Amino acid sequence: MDNLWSNKEAGKCKSNLDLRVYTSNLLGANDELVLHGGGNTSVKGDIDGIDILHVKGSGWNLADIKAEGFAPVRLDALLEMAKQESLRDTEMVQGQKEAMMRTSAPNPSVEAILHAIIPYKFVDHTHADAIVTISNAVSGKGNIAKLYPNFLIVDYVMPGFDLAHRVYELTKEKNWDEIEGIILHNHGIFTFANDAKESYTKMIDAVTKAEQFLDENATVEIVHKYVHSDCDIGRVVKTLSEYKGHDVHIAINQTPLAAFYASHENLREFASRGVLTPEHIIRTKRVPLIMEDTDLIGGLDRYVAEYKEYFNKYATDEVMLNPAPNYMIIKNLAVVCFGRSREEAKVIYDIVEHTMLAVLRADKLGGYKSISEKESFAMEYWELEQAKLKK
Repeated sequence: MDNLWSNKEAGKCKSNLDLRVYTSNLLGANDELVLHGGGNTSVKGDIDGIDILHVKGSGWNLADIKAEGFAPVRLDALLEMAKQESLRDTEMVQGQKEAMMRTSAPNPSVEAILHAIIPYKFVDHTHADAIVTISNAVSGKGNIAKLYPNFLIVDYVMPGFDLAHRVYELTKEKNWDEIEGIILHNHGIFTFANDAKESYTKMIDAVTKAEQFLDENATVEIVHKYVHSDCDIGRVVKTLSEYKGHDVHIAINQTPLAAFYASHENLREFASRGVLTPEHIIRTKRVPLIMEDTDLIGGLDRYVAEYKEYFNKYATDEVMLNPAPNYMIIKNLAVVCFGRSREEAKVIYDIVEHTMLAVLRADKLGGYKSISEKESFAMEYWELEQAKLKK
């Protein structure tokens, strides 16, 4: 992975916040590190003598974030939250809002408490493809431990307060100077330093190590043979629009990767093993619609019935999302993604594109394994998202 740092460009920065913007943009420029709003960054400093964490605000992308996209939050308030034994996400959000130094700033990232715990000025967090590909393999724990012996390695836990509190408990008695970074299984990676360039370089070096491991142990040969299809895309759009209850736009992926992925035997089982990183589920749902025949209505009815069964298995008082699929895989042919807009369909296209390659490579490492169905439901029906629906 290329290190994009430029001393000339960095020299134009007038403050640590400017440097934070600069390296955030560098991370966001690489879709193998973050996709469509993924990842978050922060920098610690002070305002009028008060210790502050400037952390990426909700709704901003690292690729084009500006200084105003960082939320300034009192560091002491975040550290006090980390010590609590339990905290609902809505309570966490409210507490973070009350601790903000600028009311017009965006809501702080849900990972703000974790950024506060890490006692370094600059903190970088990405969902690097190479890291989560290794982690999402059956052999992931062993390989991650060998590759990153000086990292704090954390088994999957729900993002937000639960994750922050887990790291707080794991590090209370540790010397942070001996921790080179943090790997979150099935989720991503953190690097940090008191220097912007050092933190960014640590991220690039750590991900490069994972990429090299995959190149040596998980190469995939894409074997593609063009298959003609009489698939009526107009009918697909019309039918999905009816099931979704709104007009649907589509993005069709017929690249060699997509066609090869769609050609696997036992396609339903092969392509229904869950998301690459938890935040993707809000975009893609846990599994796609698999079309191994031409009965679109039958396939959709089956998918909706299975989704309702999944919802009823884990729901308590949640409001069910639309049970229709967000993308489908047509046997031997293509991947078709659905969105309310062309932009939303393209976001899902990009996420699935990265997921397909990761699944194929993880299978070379003993098999692909995502978070559990129960953990997936918890992420898909996250309290913060549900609060919007219940209003």
